[in-house]
Amino acid sequence: MEINLKDLIDKIENQEYIQDLETIKYADVSKSKKKLKVYTDKMVKEVVAAFKHDSLVQTQLALTGRRPVTFALETNIINLPYSNYKKISNFFDEGVDYALNVYFETRSEYINVSHFRIDQIATEKQIEADPEAISNMMVDAIMDKLQVIREYKKPEKTTAKKTTTKKSE
Repeated sequence: MEINLKDLIDKIENQEYIQDLETIKYADVSKSKKKLKVYTDKMVKEVVAAFKHDSLVQTQLALTGRRPVTFALETNIINLPYSNYKKISNFFDEGVDYALNVYFETRSEYINVSHFRIDQIATEKQIEADPEAISNMMVDAIMDKLQVIREYKKPEKTTAKKTTTKKSE
């Protein structure tokens, strides 16, 4: 599927895209690829269906618990989340059709300093040709991110000292 910049921005701004949010307890999937795969399969199927209907999609899996995290798949022309859609026009020209890709996002205050990570996980052709492989890639990526989240230590806040210098006369 290809989309031009104006249509993309209009659809995101007006929330004219398929949206799904599944919220589960971290303990429901922790350390179990098999349990997690049920959710990644569903997310991948939603993306494939969205492509078939020429629609954008944002499907999310939120894990609640001590260190909450939200994983998402979004279709976009750039590795920017829908929440930053206004910045997309800085990178693309109007009047040109661009291919949509599938981006895998991680949001958690325990992932990194920016609390966000986004990676392209597939093209439209890849996800349609082998949804099983993409779902397996997601399971592995989520397991990796969960490991990072478990081990993450927030940076210590440092206070900058003001130094003053005297002017010599």
